[in-house]
Amino acid sequence: MKKLLAILSIVALSGSIYAGCGVKVPVSGELSSYDAEKKVLKVGDQEITLAASAKIVDASGKEAKIEDLVGKKVTVSTDKHTKKGEEVKAEKA
Repeated sequence: MKKLLAILSIVALSGSIYAGCGVKVPVSGELSSYDAEKKVLKVGDQEITLAASAKIVDASGKEAKIEDLVGKKVTVSTDKHTKKGEEVKAEKA
C-alpha cells in the first residue's frame, strides 16, 4: 500500500514540473498579419497565438495596440511549453 501511495504521489507531482519553468523563446520578424477573432499573429512564417494576458509594447516602451504594429518588425516572447505569445515588442527602426 505504501508503494502504491508513493507512486501515485510521484505521478501527481510530476505534472507540475513544467508549471513554473519560465523559459521564454523569442520570435523576431515582421508582423505581417493579426487575426483579432482568433488572436493569432503571423510573424515571418510562424503563426503565434496570443495569451490572454499578453503585453503589447511599442519601440519606446509604451503600451500600444497590436493593430498599430502590423507591418513593423517585432519580437514576440513566447512560452517554451505553451507556445503562446506573452509579450509583443516593436523593434526600433
